Amino acid sequence: MAHYQVGILAGIPAHAEYLFFQLQQETAAQEIKSALEKIKHLVDGDMLVLGLGHDLCQQLHLHVPALKHFSIEATTGTSETQSALNKNADLWCWLRSDERGELVECQRQLESLLEPYFTLHDQVSAFRYQGGRDLTGYEDGTENPVGEDALATAFVNDPNSPLHGSSFVAVQQWQHQMQHFHALARAQQDNIIGRRKSDNEELEDAPESAHVKRTAQESFAPEAFVLRRSMPWAQQSKAGLLFTAFATSFDAFEAQYRRMLGNEDGIVDAIFSISQPINTHYFWCPALQNGELAFG
Repeated sequence: MAHYQVGILAGIPAHAEYLFFQLQQETAAQEIKSALEKIKHLVDGDMLVLGLGHDLCQQLHLHVPALKHFSIEATTGTSETQSALNKNADLWCWLRSDERGELVECQRQLESLLEPYFTLHDQVSAFRYQGGRDLTGYEDGTENPVGEDALATAFVNDPNSPLHGSSFVAVQQWQHQMQHFHALARAQQDNIIGRRKSDNEELEDAPESAHVKRTAQESFAPEAFVLRRSMPWAQQSKAGLLFTAFATSFDAFEAQYRRMLGNEDGIVDAIFSISQPINTHYFWCPALQNGELAFG
């Protein structure tokens, strides 16, 4: 039996719901634990992957040293610093299934069991597109680690640690400027990403601002590998990508994001010309013990 939430390693489902809950003020630790106990039977770590935010862990007196708030300032021109949704949520539920109706029912049960201590702060519906592509048409997660490398990247591996089998996830919602992007010539699009859309080959002569060059995981010291499980989203006329990156800490994600912002060399990632992050959340995804969530 796996000691980690297996949905983190599983392939991208056809449908998903990203649910962000906020804890009501003046809720006692025992009331929080009672609410979380009620949903344990739903949290199988597969169809429902769960993460806890920094403040919630503190209220539960859980010692998770690497867990913190996202605090990297966005560059001028991005909307992230102005987003009302950027307050780090307390509880994250990633509902995953190839049947949309299953997600509707699971969400209904979750909200009912978490009341009155948790309220749904934000919800984003996501989906698989063309076998794993972003809505721009480019493949997502091309350099994802696989097999044993994926396990080592995503999960704490220390049997002597209470965090053994757990993971840390950064969830960052990007909103694409779809009309602007599709108005660009194919060569311009490829240079923004750093790959050819037609065959996914990396462009050796791409500009230094190309997204692939900015985020090449092996180019950092230490190497900044994350396990990406990102999914496209759409709501009315808005659309984009829910960047979802699992690792043993937030160090790799932050190293990549700071370079994208140009903090290292002043070169800003070209991706900002066609997309903007509108919120970012950090969560700790507890391990499983005997098939049940183990959060203390």
